[in-house]
Amino acid sequence: MSVSDEPFLPQAVIRKKRDREELGEEDLRRFMAGAVDGSVSEGQIGAFTMAVYLNGMTADERVRYALAMRDSGRVLDWSAVGLSGATLIDKHSSGGVGDEKVSLIVAPLVAACGIHMPMISARGLGYTGGEVDLLDAIPGYDIAPPTALFMEAVKEIGCAIIGPTPELAPADRPIYYVRDVAATVESIPLITGSILSKKLAAGISGLVMTVPFGSGAFMGDKDDAMALAESLIAVAKGAGLKMTALLSDLSQILGDSVGSALQLREVIAFLRGDARERRLLETVLALSEEILLMGAIAQSRPEARRMAMTRLDDGSALARFAAMVQKLGGPDNFIVDPDAHLPRAAIIAPVHPDMEGYVAAMDCQAIGFALVAIGAGRKRPGDAIDHAVGLSGIAQVGTKVDKDKPLCTLHAANQNDWHRAASAIRAAITLCQTRGAERKVIDGRM
Repeated sequence: MSVSDEPFLPQAVIRKKRDREELGEEDLRRFMAGAVDGSVSEGQIGAFTMAVYLNGMTADERVRYALAMRDSGRVLDWSAVGLSGATLIDKHSSGGVGDEKVSLIVAPLVAACGIHMPMISARGLGYTGGEVDLLDAIPGYDIAPPTALFMEAVKEIGCAIIGPTPELAPADRPIYYVRDVAATVESIPLITGSILSKKLAAGISGLVMTVPFGSGAFMGDKDDAMALAESLIAVAKGAGLKMTALLSDLSQILGDSVGSALQLREVIAFLRGDARERRLLETVLALSEEILLMGAIAQSRPEARRMAMTRLDDGSALARFAAMVQKLGGPDNFIVDPDAHLPRAAIIAPVHPDMEGYVAAMDCQAIGFALVAIGAGRKRPGDAIDHAVGLSGIAQVGTKVDKDKPLCTLHAANQNDWHRAASAIRAAITLCQTRGAERKVIDGRM
């Protein structure tokens, strides 16, 4: 009898990892198959993720893990629709508070420059959101379309952002959700496998990532972010995928808003040119630069940046975003009148500071959890998100606040939620009497 004909016992794989043994290709392949067909239970997935969290994985094991998740479903062949080559590039972030809106700007922007970006994204984990949660707030938008429609959208428009599907890296879905409630979100091997399995399944030729660090990111400090970036780059290389990683300082919320509908409004305002928060603009341009160079659309950094700014300012990126929304089932007038389609919270009021001063620091994790508690994120995998709640107009570090200039505007479903979250936000933001130096948002390249 061959190895694959033997009865599969998930607990044997868990025991191996618990005892710090290295998992082989067959171990991981069969565990992923069981996660997809249900023969591996949520409890067993939780035990597996905790064993990995505590004991880690070797470099080769991480490659095997990512490939096993990729091979749990279909791998896209873009030559079937006449696409191939260097312009099939994706963008991703390992996660941060307010960071999920970046993809919704970068994808249509680089598409307007000639890149083809098939993006399979995720829902939020812990105190951070996900691109899929934002897109879920758009009426009619299909986050899990048929693969043929997804590929057609990428070919026609240049980009499509969807969530995990039953066809592409399906093993990631049950593992991803269990990680959220099993206190294993921060595991570098698990993050690496989750991200790269979906990217590899999408059949791309290159990947550009931000790996955030700071209070708003899963990686608390820069060393942790560098370790994750090194893991991602090593596994990408082992799987034959070109990759560049940018280290991103998320010691403050990125952009002006947090929450699904609020970030969608910010995306549209950014693409229109109505408002572009400085750190968000720099993040968008830095990523676009890397993508255009990787895809050989531009030959130098200055050329790439000029091209991206031109496509932002002439409305090309906004038009691609509108086309993507419409192609995937959203309203055809979404960018013209987003308020006609996006919900508003019952209570919308400014959060004023207890004292006058300059914003010196913010605990973004505490702010994220405060917003999760009022429905902006999930406490459990199956929880519904209240797309209307969140915050807007956050005062960035270095901004002066007082009785007339609030810390932010808080959007909540009721007065009790508003007061509870407002108290947590005040406690999470540190004020001082002198204005501190600004910190650069992109803080390294790997």
